[in-house]
Amino acid sequence: MSARILIVEDDRTLRTGLVDALTSDGHEVQSASDGHEAQATLRAWRFDLVILDIMLPGPSGLELLRGIRAEDQDTPVLLLTARGDEGDRVLGLELGADDYVTKPFSLRELLARVRAHLRRRGSSTESAAVRQFQLGAAQIDLDAFTVRRDAEVVSLSPKEAAMLALLRREAGRAVSRARFLEEVWGGEDHVGGRTVDTHVLNLRQKIEVDARQPRHIQTVHGVGYRLHVEPAP
Repeated sequence: MSARILIVEDDRTLRTGLVDALTSDGHEVQSASDGHEAQATLRAWRFDLVILDIMLPGPSGLELLRGIRAEDQDTPVLLLTARGDEGDRVLGLELGADDYVTKPFSLRELLARVRAHLRRRGSSTESAAVRQFQLGAAQIDLDAFTVRRDAEVVSLSPKEAAMLALLRREAGRAVSRARFLEEVWGGEDHVGGRTVDTHVLNLRQKIEVDARQPRHIQTVHGVGYRLHVEPAP
């Protein structure tokens, strides 16, 4: 699931590595190197997840966590803690952190934690607007696996419906082929990017007025696809 993520970490090497890894995983990532910069960024933007080092110049990670939870009880916060800081970890969880990772850690572990929290957040916030919506003249019902346009009704396969649900949740944002493969096909080894492209072609034929010039399921070259939602005519 693509998300907007804030990383607050004063170690430049670690911060850069986390930004690169999460960006490669398909997320929009911003970063801050100290508590003051983090406070300004949090005032200016809303995030789907915050990765927060406890030990920071300026306001500490725990102070930032207090501020976040005073206004927002829902955004997942993942703490980065030093080995042996059990008291800080416990206090962080009591203040409302959702999880913590102890340094040193592997990027693979961190990415797995991030994906798990984003999945839980996505499943808890998905609304009927994601399941039933309109793309131009096409009315989409993901629960019924149908696309209705004028008097014609065509069926969606389970994989096509899952792809549309992901695109709808991330409307306006690019969804990578790798993310489709992970979330729709479960990372099956024998499935590749061409399978994603074939399913998108099928979806366009069912949804678009002209599948050769798609208005709604747009190609993001070198990345994947993006859903563009327009008002119904």
